[in-house]
Amino acid sequence: MTTVSNDTTSDYLKSLQGATSGKTGDSATGASTLGKDSFLQLLVTQMQNQNPLDPQDNSEFVAQLAQFSSLETMQNLSTSVDAIGGMYQSSQALQASSLVGRSVIADSSSTNVDTSKGMTGQVVLPSTSTITSVEISDSTGTVVRTLDLGEQSAGKASFTWDGTDEAGQPLATGNYTFKATGSLDGTNTGLTTYLPATVTSVTMGSAGAAMTLNLANGENIALSKVQQIGI
Repeated sequence: MTTVSNDTTSDYLKSLQGATSGKTGDSATGASTLGKDSFLQLLVTQMQNQNPLDPQDNSEFVAQLAQFSSLETMQNLSTSVDAIGGMYQSSQALQASSLVGRSVIADSSSTNVDTSKGMTGQVVLPSTSTITSVEISDSTGTVVRTLDLGEQSAGKASFTWDGTDEAGQPLATGNYTFKATGSLDGTNTGLTTYLPATVTSVTMGSAGAAMTLNLANGENIALSKVQQIGI
């Protein structure tokens, strides 16, 4: 009568556990492709063909069942994690589709401005500024307008530009750069600006990375830099 060694099932199960812990899903190579069903078949075969003069010890049999239970738990956990990952990607895709074409206010130094409508932005002040200004430059780097905001308290200060130059002449629609400065404790300091922009497309993140918003001015920013999402 053919007999199956008592160590065969334990060794096989350990190889399964090692492969499962090293790679999730059913695509792992080697013994892990056989899965838990093959282990059960091997266990049953072992019991049916064990040496009657040297039967399997009860404690060893219970230990093998405990190992099998642990393996099954890990495989089920792997399946659950894969399902959660798929749901997260679906949620990202839905969120991305809802952002395209919408206006956002984001941490940025430039934006595309429709000068016939003007625009409103914000300056972030870490402390009180006695002299605050916003310098506006066109796509060639030429300064076309400087907005004097005067003294501002710590926090966020709004500013509005009507799309005209220093002489009050309307400028062409296009990309403009905004450079905000303030006098903080007597030191001229660069300040962060939040500007409106339109989302033209979204790049989906991979391997858990965040989405990237592609704006009308050609800039790409992370979703985390968005302060407000408009209509």
